[in-house]
Amino acid sequence: MRMLRMTAKSVAVAFSMFSAVPMPQLAWDKDSMRLMLIAFPLVGLLIGLFAWGCSQMSAALGLSSLVRALVLTALPLLVTGGIHLDGFCDTWDALASHREPKDMRRILKDPHIGAFGTMHLALLLLATFVLWTELPSVPPACLILPYALSRSLSGFSVAAFPLAPHDGLARSFAEASDRTIVRWGCALIATATSAVLAFTGGWSMIIAAALTFAWYRFVVVRQFGGLSGDLCGWYVQTSELWMLASIYIVRCLEAIL
Repeated sequence: MRMLRMTAKSVAVAFSMFSAVPMPQLAWDKDSMRLMLIAFPLVGLLIGLFAWGCSQMSAALGLSSLVRALVLTALPLLVTGGIHLDGFCDTWDALASHREPKDMRRILKDPHIGAFGTMHLALLLLATFVLWTELPSVPPACLILPYALSRSLSGFSVAAFPLAPHDGLARSFAEASDRTIVRWGCALIATATSAVLAFTGGWSMIIAAALTFAWYRFVVVRQFGGLSGDLCGWYVQTSELWMLASIYIVRCLEAIL
């Protein structure tokens, strides 16, 4: 019974932190934080289910591909409240500075969005919209699971990557969680979602997630000197974009060949 209560609290805390879904206000105590990162992919699963439902409804109502693309582009932002976009913009502002790790970490802390963050945000949203317009249909698993896969790998990174030498959300989550259980739990979720994707035509998404994860680790270790919450958000947005792009690239190659 205690394990069940602890799991339910972890799920509620994960949704209250990483989504705009109304949740009971629970204290962030040792029990609720211990497994919270394992519950993080459930937020992605909810986004994916909403995306699949909206796609089905668009087809049933005969809506245009532009309307469908707009809904699918906006949906993750509405469900999450844009929490990961903040880290995405801050990270690109820091990366574009080409400075030493300590200076880039200082830029990450700046609450204001800079020119480079704004440009990459516009490119992210535009690219996502265009890709959804060009992909009128994808297998259900390829619509639902990428959001869970990106979050399982992001949760794994918090428990496995070196942390930035300053206080922040990533350090707080890592220190409050059972890092061994989180690593194994997130790895199992990532493996399970990847297996389903592989058997349903989404093998290119697995490759895209793996390549962006390798890039993510390089950026964390070599360019920032440790993980922060902003970098986690940057990875979620980056991996989801490239997973979607991978389907389009494969279809273009198949048309050529």
